[in-house]
This record gives sequence, C-alpha cells and structure tokens, in this order.
Amino acid sequence: MTARPPRIDCLQHGVGRRLCQAALTGPLWALTGLLLALPAQATDPVSPAQRNTAAQVAQTGVPLSALAADAPASHTVQPGDTLWDISTLFLKSPWRWPELWGMNLAEIANPHLIYPGQVLVLVKSGDSAQLRLGQAPTPATGADGAAPAISVKLSPLVRSQLLDSSAIAAIPRQLITPFLNEALVLDQDALAGAPRIVATQEGRVLLSRGETAYVRGDLGGGSRFAVFREAKPLRDPAGGQVLGYEASYVGTANLVQPESNSAANGLPVPATFVMSSVRQEAGVGDRLAPLPPQDYSAYLPHPPAAPLNGQVISVYGEALNAGQNQIVALNRGLRDGIARGHVLALWRAGAAAVDRTGSRAQPIQLPDERSGLLFVFRVFDRVAYALILSAVDPVRAGDRITQP
Repeated sequence: MTARPPRIDCLQHGVGRRLCQAALTGPLWALTGLLLALPAQATDPVSPAQRNTAAQVAQTGVPLSALAADAPASHTVQPGDTLWDISTLFLKSPWRWPELWGMNLAEIANPHLIYPGQVLVLVKSGDSAQLRLGQAPTPATGADGAAPAISVKLSPLVRSQLLDSSAIAAIPRQLITPFLNEALVLDQDALAGAPRIVATQEGRVLLSRGETAYVRGDLGGGSRFAVFREAKPLRDPAGGQVLGYEASYVGTANLVQPESNSAANGLPVPATFVMSSVRQEAGVGDRLAPLPPQDYSAYLPHPPAAPLNGQVISVYGEALNAGQNQIVALNRGLRDGIARGHVLALWRAGAAAVDRTGSRAQPIQLPDERSGLLFVFRVFDRVAYALILSAVDPVRAGDRITQP
C-alpha cells in the first residue's frame, strides 16, 4: 500500500512553493533547509551565524574522522532512545549530532522529527557523512550462499502534525523534569518574605501528601505552589563568594481556600492548602513559591560560544559525590554566557606526586584529567544546574568545567 503524500502548508509559513516541493521530494537535508527557512519564534535564541552554519552543515554533514570507529550502517529508532544515545552510536563526540543531522535551528522546539520506528541510515559521500531517513535494508542470500551488497532506498518521511509526545528527546527527559521545579536559586534569601505555613491539620508536626496546611502571605493570585525549606548559600569554590541561595525542595501544594478574615472577631483566617506531593514532609515555617510553567521543549546540545572555565559547586541533595545521571550545581550562569543546552567537559584536578627519579625527590603536580561530560538544563544569573552525562570518576565539589 502506497503511503499518502505528506501534507505541509508551505504558503502558511511564507515559504515558496518551489522550495517546498523540493524539500518534500528530496533528501532529508532538503527538508531541513525548508525548516530553516521558516520564520523564527520570538523566543528563538539562535543567532544568524548559527543559522547559516546549520544550513551549511545540512548539506555537507560531518567529516568521516568524526564518526565512531564502529558506527553502524543504519539504526532503527526504539522507544526510549534519545538523540544522545543514537549519536553515541555514530559519533566520537555525541554532542556534535546537530552537525551529523543538519540540525534545524529554526524550530528548536521540534528540531529533529525523529520518532520510534524510523530508520536512520548513515550515508557517506567523499570525506563526509550524513544521517538520513530511509527504509531498513533487507539482506538476502544469493545462490552461492553469500550475502549480496546491501542497498538502501532513501525516501523523505515527513509528518504533517507535531508529535512532541512521541518524538525522541535530546536527553533522558525523566532525569531532569523533576528539577525544573525543584531547583530554585535566589539572588538573596527571598524566601524570608514568601508565604509561609503557619499551622497544620490537627496540629501535626509534619505533613504528608493529601494533608492540610494553613498559609499566610501574599499568594499573588497563584493556586499551585512549590514548598521550600530554608535556603542555603551556594559559595563559589574559587573564593567563597555567595553566588545565590539554593532552597531545599519539600513538595507541592494546591490552594483550596484563600485567606480571609473571621466574621466573628475580625481575626485573619489563613489560606487552606492541601499537599499534592512531598519529597520530604512539610511543616510550620516552610515557605511557598509559585510553580513556574513547565518547559518540555527539546534541548539543543551545543558547546559554549567562547572559552569557559568554572567549577562544580555542589552535588544536588545531600551527597558528597555524584555519578552519571545525577545533578550538580555550577559556579557559572547567565552572566557568564552559560545557556540551556550547553555541553561542558568535566576535569578532575591532577594529584600531587613526587618525582624520585632524579638526584633528590621533588614534589610535582600531575595534569588535570578529563573525567566526563555535563549537560546544562537550568540556568540562573550566577549559577546553573547540569546533568552528568558521563563520568569515569566520582564528581565532587571543586571539579573544573570547560568547553568540551
């Protein structure tokens, strides 16, 4: 059965009909060119230079030297795959996958159009390579028992609707989604003036999910709040300067009844909240902050535009060391050029040693060693949070970060 041609309203987006037809009937990079021609969103952070680079890469691919030694000829996308996982199969440096796929920077919220079941075929031409959408090769056995050369039929596969719920993510989204609400850094201890729990259901010391808290303070018209405990200072490992205050996440609470005054005696009646989720039990004195809107758009891995040096401040939570898929705070933020999606290299400080090969022993310092990669997913003014993508050694406060 022949699939019906895809439907895309090019004119709606101000794209010429000829360009549209070329994209729909040509290879994947032509479709990418079409998407690059679409108007950018008002919040699109991509510069004209980056857009031009993406358009060029869409046609040239990456050098063969950038491919992994055992890069497969094709890969069928599986549920649970991420762009990072797939890129690890094909590339020595997985964060360079936008180059391999001719990254569409004009539509960051849906940059790849890759879904489970699709086949990614590695196409080599001259000294470069690209990934294109194709059909899985079907090996057969010839009369002599030998497998014939594999041929791959390439065809454009375009969806006419956005399928963000099924499109594969850049990184494992479930690892960072909780921290989009939990990680809160304040320039000063602003929670001191935030709405606070003043009493609990039946005078209980601690509150669990479904139990009632009574709150006083300006709610600002909100109805869903995150609950935090006292904020702790985040100090720069380099000099001890306070970069911000990290609030300890408790859970979430929903407004049931706003604050009022008693008709009997005029005394204030606190607002009524119900704890909707808890990471740790809530209590009197805990503070409330409005839940920010969730941003589940895809993250575009890319290196910083300029050289960067910084350090890990702390491991999120109470742990002293961290490993793969854990969260760390960094002493660099917006004012330092850090952005969501930045991929950073982790470095472990070289150990002190003694050179005993000469006429007398001499103390020496071994060089720093690269120990892993970080993916920045939330950024504040002077602090950022990053997911550890890989680590060969435990990550500790004070470990150095640079561009990859």
